[in-house]
Amino acid sequence: MKTRLSVLLAGLCVLWLAVGCYSTADGHKKFGKPFSKDRLESRYERPVDQVFAAAKAALGNMGRLVGENTIGKTLEARIDNSTVWVAVDEVEPNISRVIVQARRSAFGGNIDLASEVDKQIALLLQTQ
Repeated sequence: MKTRLSVLLAGLCVLWLAVGCYSTADGHKKFGKPFSKDRLESRYERPVDQVFAAAKAALGNMGRLVGENTIGKTLEARIDNSTVWVAVDEVEPNISRVIVQARRSAFGGNIDLASEVDKQIALLLQTQ
């Protein structure tokens, strides 16, 4: 009886450590695996509006834009089976910070997709 109880307790502890909540780039909390690498940060010498437009175009080219917050400068998109969030803010005048976060539908981080989105934003900014 004690063995079964200790195995059940150990299983619940492992489950509790493996699953939790993570914060998205737009400031919300979601259910999923919190300890996986899923975000990148980049800085560009461009105004926020120009970087936000490039991020919106990149997400539109790669997948389907799901949400847009023009006041908070955040975007949400679905690319393949992953959800991607992009947040743009101003660090200094004419220096913008871009945070790209990608999560798979199975709650794990998708750093490869986040890197690809970040690269597409940089390429679009280069052509402008």
